[in-house]
Amino acid sequence: MRFDVVSIFPAMFDSLSEWGITSRALQRGLWQLHRWNPRDYARDAYRSIDDRPYGGGQGMVMLPETLADTLQAIALAQGQVRAPVIHLTPRGRPLDQARVRALSELPAVTLLASRYEAVDQRLLDRHVDEEVSIGDFVVSGGELPAMLLIDSVVRLLPGALNDPRSALEESFSTGLLEGPQYTRPEVFEGVTVPPVLLSGHHARIVRWRRDQSLRVTRERRPELIDRARRQGLLDAADERALSAMISETDGQKKG
Repeated sequence: MRFDVVSIFPAMFDSLSEWGITSRALQRGLWQLHRWNPRDYARDAYRSIDDRPYGGGQGMVMLPETLADTLQAIALAQGQVRAPVIHLTPRGRPLDQARVRALSELPAVTLLASRYEAVDQRLLDRHVDEEVSIGDFVVSGGELPAMLLIDSVVRLLPGALNDPRSALEESFSTGLLEGPQYTRPEVFEGVTVPPVLLSGHHARIVRWRRDQSLRVTRERRPELIDRARRQGLLDAADERALSAMISETDGQKKG
């Protein structure tokens, strides 16, 4: 898979190529990273990439011509591949695991990691296919969001993880949050590992982990329970577990 990233700080992406899962996957040839600095496509001697906004206001706006020329160069380099252009911005659609999985099935993606106050709307309307947000907060530029998107996609590529089952058991992969995990020692600060995990009974362990996942999701992200139910991801055993949790909570309130 190929990623083309537009950024005035291309060196920030060294962390992806030099560390962790993304670095190993890059060495294995599972993905490619191509960085494009829009200053290289500026139309003046000052390598300008931004200007003051029409109508006044705070901050600067990235120039549409410079970005358009950069995206055109990327398209030529990609050849026959029609890669979607994604702009990382707080006003975009929230990124979720379903979208990450869909992106992992594409041959290429172009990411616009913008800076300053904004990007000229005409560039967005004519050259960007999708705007994506990584959360309801603001950061200084699109580089960190772009890196998060790349990392989340790369780990789903076949061969990226040493154990492919890991991607299937993580939070959101089943529509729910992941439950608690335990390792040695068996007793830590007086707290023992849940006995079921030491029982060796595979079916009971699977059910316990599923119940814990339901519990954590219900407590922290209850809207995900409703979504999983609408998507048909909960079975009768799940519903019985949730009913028991509700009864347990009601009992504690009455007590």
